[in-house]
Amino acid sequence: MSEKGSLAASADYERALLKGFLSEVASFLSRRSNELLSFDEVRTKLHVREQSYRGLQAVPIAKIVGSLNRYRDFDHQFLPTQTHTKQRWINIDAARLRDEVLPPVELYKVGDAYFVRDGNHRVSVARERGQEFIDAEVIECRTRVPLDETVEPEQLLLKEEYAGFLERTGLDRLRPDQHIEFTMLGRYKYVEDHIAVHRYFLGVERNTEVPWEEAVASWYDNVYMPVVSIIRQRQVLRHFRGLTEADLYLWIMDHRYYLSQGYGSDVGAEAATQDFTGRFGRRSLKQWLASTLQTWKAGVRALFGSTNSSRDAEGAQDDRAS
Repeated sequence: MSEKGSLAASADYERALLKGFLSEVASFLSRRSNELLSFDEVRTKLHVREQSYRGLQAVPIAKIVGSLNRYRDFDHQFLPTQTHTKQRWINIDAARLRDEVLPPVELYKVGDAYFVRDGNHRVSVARERGQEFIDAEVIECRTRVPLDETVEPEQLLLKEEYAGFLERTGLDRLRPDQHIEFTMLGRYKYVEDHIAVHRYFLGVERNTEVPWEEAVASWYDNVYMPVVSIIRQRQVLRHFRGLTEADLYLWIMDHRYYLSQGYGSDVGAEAATQDFTGRFGRRSLKQWLASTLQTWKAGVRALFGSTNSSRDAEGAQDDRAS
């Protein structure tokens, strides 16, 4: 390695290390994760089992979100965070500066996200130099749960619950287009309760025991999707930013039960959705705030108006007395 190339590569590393430090500070202040994902953790939580070799591919670097065994050495942008990576990083960068052709990296693919099996430093250098794609030998790992480059470590628990739900219900096999994701933990158990209740009433209606998978498919077609269709038709998600259709399904079903108890009969999904949106939607909240502000202003005007009237009356009495 020439002295000039070595100095340039060293300067690149120090700049990348500083950027990594600043990124960590920004992450701390914004309370957002700055970590790479651990492939082993993802594999365990998402119940990944089957693997198949997909050959040499040009992979978008932005979709590489984790590593098999170096996830603590780099941050989520693959900037170096540990000084023991220095010499290897500099060597890779110097080779790039000499226009050497480096061997492909090795990646695991899970959903639409990638994890480095071998070549972490090559990925780090390539990303730091603004490279958009990298040649990679890809091994695809099958999972029942959708995954992409936007996933963050704290979301893995939600993904784990989703994977467990799909394994217990088989819904992804029965209805491949299904997409039931929550933004809060512990919600899938309520969905399974809904399926169990639906199964019970199906059995009463048919006077026979209904197989679990048949009940799952029937619940999805006749209970879940009709509510989701109403949510989509009424564009309810616009009033509840950051939530999902599945979130709203559970809330609307709870609200439907509450209204039905009050009226003494089932109000139906349409009425429950409309009432729920009107009471708790973003626009209704703004309307409530506006109404509250107007009431407060009217109260202030009445108070000061009453005070001024009292003062005027007192002034008139004083005039008469004099």
